[in-house]
Amino acid sequence: MKKFMTILGLIIAFNFSSFSQQITVTGIVTDDKDTPLPGVKVVEKGTNNGALTDFDGKYSITVQKNEELTLTYFFIGFDKQEIIVANRTTIDVQMSTDGQVLDEVVIVGYGSSRSKELTGASAKVKGENIEKLNLSRMDQALQGQISGVNINTNSGSPGGSSSIRIRGLSTFGDNDPLILVDGVVYDSDGLNALNPSDIESINVLKDATAGIYGVRAANGVIIVETKKGRLNSKPRIEFNAYKGVQQTAKKLNLLTAEEYAVIKNEMFAFGGQDMPFANTALGDGTNWQDSVFQSAPVESYNLSISGGTGNTRYSLGATYFSQQGIVGGAKSNFSRYNTRLNLSTDLSNKLTLNSVFLFSSDNRSSLSENGIGSVLYNTINAFPNEPIRTLDGNYSYLDEVADIINPIAQMENSYNYSISDKFVGKEELVYKFNEHLTFTNRFNYNYAAVESKSFSPLAWYGPGKYANTALNAELESPLVEIADSVFIERGSSVYESRSTFTDLTFESYFNYDRTFAELHKVKATLGMSVFQRKGENLNGTAFNIPNNSWEYADISANTAAGGYLNNVGSWEFKERLLSAFLRAEYIYDSKYIISGIIRRDGSSKFGPNNRYGFFPTISGAWLISEESFFDVEFIDFMKLR
Repeated sequence: MKKFMTILGLIIAFNFSSFSQQITVTGIVTDDKDTPLPGVKVVEKGTNNGALTDFDGKYSITVQKNEELTLTYFFIGFDKQEIIVANRTTIDVQMSTDGQVLDEVVIVGYGSSRSKELTGASAKVKGENIEKLNLSRMDQALQGQISGVNINTNSGSPGGSSSIRIRGLSTFGDNDPLILVDGVVYDSDGLNALNPSDIESINVLKDATAGIYGVRAANGVIIVETKKGRLNSKPRIEFNAYKGVQQTAKKLNLLTAEEYAVIKNEMFAFGGQDMPFANTALGDGTNWQDSVFQSAPVESYNLSISGGTGNTRYSLGATYFSQQGIVGGAKSNFSRYNTRLNLSTDLSNKLTLNSVFLFSSDNRSSLSENGIGSVLYNTINAFPNEPIRTLDGNYSYLDEVADIINPIAQMENSYNYSISDKFVGKEELVYKFNEHLTFTNRFNYNYAAVESKSFSPLAWYGPGKYANTALNAELESPLVEIADSVFIERGSSVYESRSTFTDLTFESYFNYDRTFAELHKVKATLGMSVFQRKGENLNGTAFNIPNNSWEYADISANTAAGGYLNNVGSWEFKERLLSAFLRAEYIYDSKYIISGIIRRDGSSKFGPNNRYGFFPTISGAWLISEESFFDVEFIDFMKLR
């Protein structure tokens, strides 16, 4: 018995000694901008013992304690680091980039993936690159940044929209890509609500990778992630501002008054007609471009606060942006007020609540543009021998051509105004069953109210001009017959429109990610989505506005007898989408990858006999540069997909 107790004591002492030689090292791994790095591999040097950092860059690894204990930190795209532990239990590491981005995390829809493991075409623009450009709209951040993505400007005026095309046109109908901001559906016009300084990254999915979004991904997918805070960090306050002046980069080389007179005389002489100019020594005359183009101010002020506690991350920002047009000044103006909040709270070790709130208010004034009758069309076609104003102080008429009017007078008589208020939100619960399986349940809402007003005063641009709304220079109103032999004055008019749009989205999905025997990696996403969008509009036109003035421009001010000329219209729509989706991916030995997606969409836009459609995709990739036979010094990475 005594011998047994001695042996038992030695065993207990040995086990206690072995346990006492183990320590647990924890810490946070960040990049050179203090942004947490998920997926960093932390390895006890000389062993196979290792761990990975989580989404917040945190890691925990139990190691054998000794004087030469060293931890090695691997993350593709960053320099490898080796750190001697030296009895420390907390080690925070800041890694430096080496210019490679093969392991960069890319958002691919209902999940993420390492760049090197993608089997489809995708691209990413980082927020830090966007901030350097001082942009007024988010879509401008993609211009020239990503191959296969074309941004076509629909309007050069402040706040004007753009058309985004991914790999060209794919249909005679709607060619806009699906745009998601923090998982919330946006349309291309709604991008005005975003402050480019709030963007963390923009991911563009071009082909099979976008298949997880089904029918809406036919034109590609743009996924925008806004900035977030980080755990256990002090409040970080940033204020950025700039103010500048914009000028036209180039003006057209047009005829002077003398050149115009000479050419016009030659034209008439060639036709056997009397020459209109007896004296062609008219000098330079009126430079209409100098009169229309002006220096326009632009300014932006952005305040952001971010940080976090032990279980909460937050990032909030407020922005004011204003831009006047180089044509029209205040008549072509855009301003935006924007506030944003990203909040993430760990309700428990397994449950996380993510919230996003955004409010924006856009105000825009605009002029007619793009084509015959626009301000610029009249500017470049106005006669250089004509003054802006005649000796009596009135605007010149630019006689002879019906479709050319004085552009300065045109801008003075233009009143087009719109305001758009937008509120966007997301509530998301993420439950982590274990390190391999998570469940996400989210609800998104998007509400927009748009009001617009256009006022058309009584105006006279000269005899025979198409744009005349008055009978003569005395601004007499034309008559309109409202009944047999019953006429009333038409007067000036105002058009008003009010629209509301509401999007609601409910989504639930599982994500699974596990590696078996260090060779077989399996990833899967399974979920469903319900989407509804509805819109309503009420519009009307009223005539005979008092005093021919913008100050009275309101439908209620209509003085037409009996209200006969109040033209009222309305419209409404509602669309729904019910979807289920599955994505599965298998990776063998970090070299061979195959991925498949199937999505079933039921849409109210489909025909009544074909309400549902299946949208499958399959793709694969071979990482040739990971093969042992690959030894090409000037090629760091090669993948066939």
